[in-house]
Amino acid sequence: MHQQNAMARIEDELNTQFANDKHRFMANLMFTANYIRNEFEAVVKPFGISQQQYNILRILRGAGDWLNMTEVKHRMVEKSPNATRLCDKLFDKKLIERKRSNSDRRVVYLKISAKGLELLAELDVAEAGPHGISRMLERLGEEDASTFSNLLDELRD
Repeated sequence: MHQQNAMARIEDELNTQFANDKHRFMANLMFTANYIRNEFEAVVKPFGISQQQYNILRILRGAGDWLNMTEVKHRMVEKSPNATRLCDKLFDKKLIERKRSNSDRRVVYLKISAKGLELLAELDVAEAGPHGISRMLERLGEEDASTFSNLLDELRD
């Protein structure tokens, strides 16, 4: 793996020593996830949406058509009990469209609007900037990214 000398080691960041590499890994994983979340928040906040709302917009853009709310909730990276409220706010901003099923009025379908697509296009540019995840990912090779992803999958098994 590529290591940058300018980056502080997790021991230095947290001013601690770890019992073993597994404990070091878990602390590093949580610390880094929080770091990435904060960096990404700096990207989406100026656009007036949250990271979870961004995730919903990306899901709907990827779907390309109407998607029911249950499926949107299922696809979210960060599961949210208030996904309906998040979608209500996106609807109020005219970033998504919604309709109810004709056969079951409890079922709600969502679709990204043209305005939502425009916002995501702007966010795609901003995300590639100095605070974007794309900048961080440039530090990793494809093989390292695959290894990390496989290891994270193992943790969830």
